[in-house]
Parts: sequence; structure tokens; C-alpha cells
Amino acid sequence: MEDPEPDANEAEEADSPERIQAYNERLAHFIDLLSDDDEGNRWKAAETLGRIGDPAAVEELIGTLWDDDERVRLKAAWALGRIGDPRAIHPLQRLYRMENEWAQEIIKEALDAIKEQQSAP
Repeated sequence: MEDPEPDANEAEEADSPERIQAYNERLAHFIDLLSDDDEGNRWKAAETLGRIGDPAAVEELIGTLWDDDERVRLKAAWALGRIGDPRAIHPLQRLYRMENEWAQEIIKEALDAIKEQQSAP
């Protein structure tokens, strides 16, 4: 039977400089894609950044809330809700006032998610 606990070598490898550098490069790649000419790439980048959940992407995602494409704006709102950083509250509130009722539902869910994460112990 295999030992469920990782050994010390595996734990060191997980935080190795190479792995950290690869993670940072991947994160930067998706942040860069937020300004790609193709709205599909911007949308997918916002989704990926939301799934990664790194607060380092918050400022760029906030900027994406003003994208010309509604799908990109709403995916950025969703991503900000997943990350849960309070820096996104005011920009999301501003976007909420500018969007239609359907979009407002998605933005409200993001705001609720941020507020819930802020109130968690």
C-alpha cells in the first residue's frame, strides 16, 4: 500500500524555483491575454484566471470590466468573485449600475462571493 503522505523530496519539488517560475510565467501569459485582439482569448483568459484564483490578476481583471465585449466583462466579474479580493467591490458596483438586468445577476453573484469570503473567519 502506498504512503498517502508526500515525502520531503516531493514537498520540496512542489515549491522549487523552477515550478514557481513556471507558475508565474503561466499567470503572466493569461494576464497578457486579457488584452488580446480576440475576444474569445480574452474571455478564456478571464475564466482561467478565475479558476487559478491568484490575487495578482485582480488589477488586470478590474480593467477588463470595461471590455467592449459583454461576455468578457461578465467573465471578468465572475473571476473577480472567485478570487474574492475586496479591491474589486467598487468597480463591480459601478459596472452593476451600467449593465442590463441579466448581467446584473452575474455581477451581484460576484459581489456576494467577495463579501462572503471577507466575512469568513
